[in-house]
Amino acid sequence: KREMVVLIGGSSHTGKTLAAQKLLERYHYPYLCIDHLKMGLIRSGVCGLSPESPDRELTPYLWGVVKEIVKTAVENGQNLVVEGCYIPFDWEEDFEPAYLAQIRYICLIFSARYLEERFSEVERYANVIEKRKGGGACARQALLRENLRNLEQCRTRGLEYRLIDGEYSVEIEL
Repeated sequence: KREMVVLIGGSSHTGKTLAAQKLLERYHYPYLCIDHLKMGLIRSGVCGLSPESPDRELTPYLWGVVKEIVKTAVENGQNLVVEGCYIPFDWEEDFEPAYLAQIRYICLIFSARYLEERFSEVERYANVIEKRKGGGACARQALLRENLRNLEQCRTRGLEYRLIDGEYSVEIEL
């Protein structure tokens, strides 16, 4: 198999970190959690943002750094998984075709039915990999809206997505 960078996007609590962890275990691809990068930049004082800053402020700042990390991994022939909700849907515009040939994007999306039927499970397993402090409860309506918007963006842009509708699975084959 050739070297590649895998970008895993999606709403909060869809299992992006879990999917990245599974790729690490199966293929030995290291992964970068954009939330860790965010907190490192915030705690170090490098940026004036905070964990409570809106996504519309965080995304351009974080993506500006992440896209250069992705380019470096591709240039160095290294495998890498990058996961987080701060990957913009127009991410492809930031890469030339030679880079795009080495990048795979997958968006994890809960169906409305899944959220309606299994919301208590989503809340219970929200931090299965990361034991986050604070932030706690998921807001059902906000998650519904965000996942529907993500599905619409992926379909409109022709982006790969995994619709979590029945049995929960974030297994990704490379």
